[in-house]
Amino acid sequence: MILEPIYEADFEESSYGFRPGRSSKDAMTAIQENLKEGKTAVYDADPRILKLINKWLKVPVCENGKYTSGKKNANGTPQGGVISPLLANVYFHLIDRIVNNSRSLFGKYGVRIVRYADDFVLMGGSLPAEITGRLKNLLDRMGLTINESKTRQIDARKDSFNFLGFTVRYDRDIKGRSTKYWNIMPSKKSEQKIRDKVKDFLQTHGHLNAKDVAQGLNTIQRGWLNYFDIKGVSYPAVSKRRLRFYLYDRLNRYYARKSQRKSRLYGHKAFEVLSTKYGLIDPSKYVIRIAQL
Repeated sequence: MILEPIYEADFEESSYGFRPGRSSKDAMTAIQENLKEGKTAVYDADPRILKLINKWLKVPVCENGKYTSGKKNANGTPQGGVISPLLANVYFHLIDRIVNNSRSLFGKYGVRIVRYADDFVLMGGSLPAEITGRLKNLLDRMGLTINESKTRQIDARKDSFNFLGFTVRYDRDIKGRSTKYWNIMPSKKSEQKIRDKVKDFLQTHGHLNAKDVAQGLNTIQRGWLNYFDIKGVSYPAVSKRRLRFYLYDRLNRYYARKSQRKSRLYGHKAFEVLSTKYGLIDPSKYVIRIAQL
């Protein structure tokens, strides 16, 4: 896209979404770093859909002498399409610049922003009312409103928060020591999404042989496991074990339903057979290879 490199040169370091060489992993790393620096006051904002972007996307386009799209286009651009996140980055760039300006009110309080497209959090040692008020004022002038029902201001040392599919929580040391650590892990919603995908796959692919079942489940698992495993930042081990247990249970049910067709895996521990003989990923043992990053 021609527009992307033009804007990319001006984007702030606090913007991580849909940019070359940047990812959600970098955003979560920044979250962890801010928390370790004592910026535990968190404002998890949920801006409503950008009216300006929606209008821009519905402007008629002339192709071969015919106008397409226009006001009758109620769909705009598909979520996840290239133009939508780019426009979100362009639109929110002003917020990034103001928050990151050391001479601004945000700079005065040492507030930082971590943004991924139109999803962002403000983090600081404290977030007084004038900070959140200033943010709302800026968004209002940009034609945006905050979805108050989905926006929270918390002390992360006391309450957890979710960002980009992760849950961030201040937990006691798992080895019984008196210290605490920042536990960044897949959220309950993210765990449910991968279970739903596994369930749907098995329900709609009852005809597959064992090798194809393993390959299909690996395709579903691999992206999820890679996303939530951030070396030195996230702790997905518990979620991986829960996913393993779910696979174990669903596969036993899957082959029990196929028992009338005399499936060779009926009556056996299907998960173990598929993982040892057909290469099914055991999520509890999965490790990202450097080549996959």
